[in-house]
Amino acid sequence: MVKKLYMIKNTNFDELLQEELKNPKFKKEWDRLEPAYQAQRALIKSRIDAKMSQRQLAKKARTTQAVISRIENMTVSPSIGLLQKIAEAFGKRLEIRFS
Repeated sequence: MVKKLYMIKNTNFDELLQEELKNPKFKKEWDRLEPAYQAQRALIKSRIDAKMSQRQLAKKARTTQAVISRIENMTVSPSIGLLQKIAEAFGKRLEIRFS
């Protein structure tokens, strides 16, 4: 594992991902986790763009900093209701799409 991590340092993430996605087990797990990853990315990007701390966002969304941290770390799956409150805290509208 250490050797593989060392090799990753000089590898483009997209190239590495494309290679790993050839493995059916990896692809299945990637597909399962992709929606949570996209929600996490959107949350972090929106929070950074708004120049808000986790604590500030939590207060505006009427939740706790720990909950925001767990969502950002993908250790919890937020409910649609919570995502709606977070979107409102950013002054945004929550959109969910099937593609």
